[in-house]
Amino acid sequence: MGVADALDLAATHLRDPSSSWSVGTFGVLAEFGREPDEACEIDDLTVVTGRGAISIARAAEVRALAYEALSAAPGQWHHGVYFCLRRAVAEAAPRRAITELGPDRAALRAADRDAILFDLGLGAASFSFCVRTTDSALLGQLRRAAGTRLLDPPRGVARAIVEAGPHRVAVTRLGRIEVYQPIARADGRTPSGPHTHLIPSLLRPALTHAANIAVPSGWVPVLAMYPAHPAKDETGNPKPFERHAHAAFQALVARYGDPAARAAKAAVLAAIERGLPPTGRRLPASRGARAAARIALRQLRLEGADSAALEDWERALERARAAPPR
Repeated sequence: MGVADALDLAATHLRDPSSSWSVGTFGVLAEFGREPDEACEIDDLTVVTGRGAISIARAAEVRALAYEALSAAPGQWHHGVYFCLRRAVAEAAPRRAITELGPDRAALRAADRDAILFDLGLGAASFSFCVRTTDSALLGQLRRAAGTRLLDPPRGVARAIVEAGPHRVAVTRLGRIEVYQPIARADGRTPSGPHTHLIPSLLRPALTHAANIAVPSGWVPVLAMYPAHPAKDETGNPKPFERHAHAAFQALVARYGDPAARAAKAAVLAAIERGLPPTGRRLPASRGARAAARIALRQLRLEGADSAALEDWERALERARAAPPR
C-alpha cells in the first residue's frame, strides 16, 4: 500500500458526506463533517463549507491504518482510519505557551489569509491547536497573553476565546482542519458539523492515540477518518444494523488493517462456523487478539447469527450479550 493508495482513499472519503474527520488527541480535538445537502467546494484533497474546512497535503510518505476498538457499550465497537506519517516527519518541538504566528497565509479561504494565527501552546508534538482572528479586542488579549500557558490560572484569555468564538485551526504536517462555528459553551450541546473540544481534565498532549490501537512502530497518526458506522449514528447512539456500511468498512480492514487483529477475528469466526467450542488452545492469547475476537462476536450477532457455538464463545469472552438495536 503506497502513498497514492492512501491519498486516493482520503480523496474518496472527502467526497462522501457520511465520513467525518478529526485532528487532535485526548482532551483536544478539531472535527470536520458535513451534511449530504450542505453546500461545499471540493478541490482535490480540500473541502470547504460555510461551517468549516479540511485540507490534506500530498505528503511524500503517508500510511493508512484501518482499526476497530472495543466500546464500553455492550454489543458495540468503534472504528476509524488513521493516516500516519513517520515520527521524524510528523513531529516538531512542541509549543507550550501561547505564540503569535502571524497572518494565516495557508488559510483555506482567501478571505481569512490576513487574519492572525495564534498557537495556543498545548504541548503536542504532532499537531498545533490554534485560533485565528481579526477581532482587535481579542488580538490585544492574545498578544498580552503571549508566552503564558493558556490553561494556567486565572485563564482570562481562555474565557475571552470562548466568548469571542474565533476560528479554530488544527494543523499537522499532513494538513489542517478549520472550524468557523462558534465555540459551544460548557453547558451547551456540541454543534453538528465542524466543531472543537478542549477539555483540560482529559488533556494528554504527549499521547497520539489510544494504546489499544496497534499503530506501527515509528509512525504517528496525524489525521483520523470515520466512515459511516454500521451500528451507531453520527452522535454515537445505536441504530439498526446496516450491512452495506459493515461490508464497506470490513473491506478497509482487509486492505489497511492490522494483520494480527484480522487473524484473531478470522480464527474465532472459523471456529464458530465449524461449531467448535472455546477451549483453552482456541482462546485468544493476547489482550489485542481477545479484543478483536470480541468485536467479531458483536458483529456476527448484529449480522443476525445465532448458534450454540456463538453463545459458547460469547459466554467465554463477553460478560453480557446486548440485544441488537431494532
